[in-house]
Amino acid sequence: MTPIISLVKKNRSFTFGVILLGMFLFIAIFAPWIAPYSPLEQNLLFGLAVPDADHWMGRDLLGRDVFSRVLHGTQVSLTVGVLAISVSAAIGISVGAIAGSSGGRTDEFIMRIIDIVLAFPGILLAIAIMAVLGPGLGNVILALCLTGWVGFARLTRAQFLSLRERDFVLAAIASGATQTRVIFHHLLPNASAPLLIEATFGMASVIVAEAGLSFLGLGVQPPAPSWGVMLNEGRAFLLMSPYLTAFPGLCLMLLVLAINLVGDGLRDMLDPKLR
Repeated sequence: MTPIISLVKKNRSFTFGVILLGMFLFIAIFAPWIAPYSPLEQNLLFGLAVPDADHWMGRDLLGRDVFSRVLHGTQVSLTVGVLAISVSAAIGISVGAIAGSSGGRTDEFIMRIIDIVLAFPGILLAIAIMAVLGPGLGNVILALCLTGWVGFARLTRAQFLSLRERDFVLAAIASGATQTRVIFHHLLPNASAPLLIEATFGMASVIVAEAGLSFLGLGVQPPAPSWGVMLNEGRAFLLMSPYLTAFPGLCLMLLVLAINLVGDGLRDMLDPKLR
């Protein structure tokens, strides 16, 4: 039995996180076929109808099925999470690799840019960017990418600065390996574990940030079935129809919990010190 399989069997929270995240991925992919109704279909005669056998999570103010909207909202959250983290990681790792492998003035210049970006709180910077670009799914992803790449850049630089002094890297350089080969064959593969963990936790933060921006009216716009939009729409009926906010809020909590549990498990498996 390999150490990784052994750790998976021992780490029940990681297994639970993988199963829960797999369920959300399945829902996101097959939401158009699972949802019993269209998320945009209105029936004003049944506005704010309570949950029943046909509409498990009730209906919102416009008579739309909350269950169908929650299912389609999974697509929005995971799409933003995957795309924003993928682009942020690509930019951050590239910038961090240049800084960590070059050193000197190049490293100093890049780090000063990172310090300037980090001087602003991430969510406030995202709000400012959305105020300039305007609301919309594409602009949400762009804003989160512009604020999310710095974490990957700092981590990649730190890993490269540590690894480039190791004997196997010095031996590769002494044997005549080019800088590109050293980066892609020696430095980046050995820095992949912490970067993977950073991406996992970063996705949870991005999903929460998207919901927050949509809740404030700066992200995905109605009638799109975003969880943040649903929380904002149900806010006015919190005491009268609490299910309007309870169900999307619970799904948001479970998705973030699943991603964090997977991140914790990956950290335990990939970090030899914790093993």
